[in-house]
Amino acid sequence: MTDDAAAARSAAEEESALSRPPVEPDATAAYGDDPDQLIDFYAPRGEGGPAPVVVVLHGGAWRTAYDRRHVSPFAAFLAGRGFAVASVEYRRGAGEPGGGVPVAGRWPETFDDVAAAVDALPGLVRECVPRADPRRIVLTGHSAGGHLALWAAARHVLPAGSPWRTDGPAPLRGVVALAPVADLEVADKLAVCGGAVRQLLGGDDHFAERRPYADPGLLLPTGIATTLVQGRADVVVPQAVAESYAEAAAKAGEVVGVTLLEDVGHFPLVDPGADACAVVAEEIAQLAW
Repeated sequence: MTDDAAAARSAAEEESALSRPPVEPDATAAYGDDPDQLIDFYAPRGEGGPAPVVVVLHGGAWRTAYDRRHVSPFAAFLAGRGFAVASVEYRRGAGEPGGGVPVAGRWPETFDDVAAAVDALPGLVRECVPRADPRRIVLTGHSAGGHLALWAAARHVLPAGSPWRTDGPAPLRGVVALAPVADLEVADKLAVCGGAVRQLLGGDDHFAERRPYADPGLLLPTGIATTLVQGRADVVVPQAVAESYAEAAAKAGEVVGVTLLEDVGHFPLVDPGADACAVVAEEIAQLAW
């Protein structure tokens, strides 16, 4: 496939995913005082006992242009499959004073928020989704959100002194990261999302010093079951990023599952109208049930 054809297909996939009407949650709860510190909850559809909880971290290059509403159809799709779903909002990069293109992420606020949301989640789940089982939690995230999901599961291996470090592994059934920005060094070299990775860490002056606190590719092994789902035709976050993370995990003595989907790009993984989305649900189910 030519570069032009690949770009055209990627644009069509993006339009399909992002043109779906937002789905309102069953409940919303705050995990902090900032307007972005919110979690939308979708109750599991159908009958049955307590449902596993899927925590969704949305993508969008850590920039303000994308919020959790664009993955609300995906969250509702998972709820329709019998999961309780918690879709997390977090602070993202804003434009420079006076306008300009939004930068990627806010240091340290983006990481502060993800850590706080995950810590608050069990209590909020009990309050907002009575039919959910907070003892069975799977983290998932798409693109930049996949990075944050992998990072959140690795807080117990952060460097000593990190404000986000935990004493032990999070009580998770696992992580399913979707086209994740899983290795910041490789993603930076590939200029993923227009240099978003370097912006996330504060630019050239801070990239090297902050990487050990933010790069999932350096935070291994986690001891938590992890699967990456990646489209082979992804031109937004190329397959090489996921492969680098899996190789780093193997060197650290950990097996990370990698599910590669033929003729699939970046956005079908969270598009309920795409076959790839059903594959994602099955990968989550394998860890959750």
